[in-house]
Amino acid sequence: MRSHTVKGADGINLHVREWGNPTSKTILLIHGWSQSHLSWAKQCEELGHKGHRIVALDLRGHGMSDAPLQPAQYIDSNKWADDIAVVIEQVALEKPILVGWSYGGYVVLDYVHKYGQDKIAGINFVAAAVVLGKKAFGPLIGSGFLENAPGACQTDLPTNIAAIRNFLCACTAKPMGRDDFEVMLAYNMIVHPLVRAFLLQRELDFTPVIAELTVPVLATHGRSDIVVLPAMSEHILEHCKVAQVSWFNGVGHAPFLEEPDRFNQELIAFAGWANG
Repeated sequence: MRSHTVKGADGINLHVREWGNPTSKTILLIHGWSQSHLSWAKQCEELGHKGHRIVALDLRGHGMSDAPLQPAQYIDSNKWADDIAVVIEQVALEKPILVGWSYGGYVVLDYVHKYGQDKIAGINFVAAAVVLGKKAFGPLIGSGFLENAPGACQTDLPTNIAAIRNFLCACTAKPMGRDDFEVMLAYNMIVHPLVRAFLLQRELDFTPVIAELTVPVLATHGRSDIVVLPAMSEHILEHCKVAQVSWFNGVGHAPFLEEPDRFNQELIAFAGWANG
């Protein structure tokens, strides 16, 4: 494992880690709301040991990256786009596959909207959201998020802890193992509740952007997801003419955690196909 600190938009320090062969084709893993690069623990070392170059970052406000408490640092699409562009450039990622989980779907499309598709090989949307705001709440984003996000954005600690515990339980169709849950709870709790709130102040509809995608696209989604509903991936399929889908039956919001072997195999197969 190698770690990097890169300067994102406005000089924000972003923590980046990589595993595997630095000369191999690259997969860049982008986590979701209130998460960290540790979300991908079942991908990074295993796929790195198999010779793939796996890179994961902590988004601004998360994990080991800087977490300023000004809303302007989170509501500007350009900052998210610039952060990904800087990681690609400074860590020398040649035509990476972008893998965006949940809120990471917005970040992927922030980047594509500003920088285009020339420097990426493909996109894997993993239970990923592409619409944010009132029109998404209910039809596309479900109770697992809507019932818990308000409390998770409160600075009252007991309220915050209870909401995050409930949110994490909603992320999987079956209960997580104790170790997985404890680690996930730990890295969720270091995200400031105001950062979580700032991320939700954006109103987004990336439908026109996904309609223009020409790189290979795979949507991976659990049929039992109650956080980002399967209807979101149906929306991607309806509007993105190059998208394919892989449905995970009996799986919730985190297929890479709930069925890591299948997820890893499909990700590597997709990366190989996208890179020609």
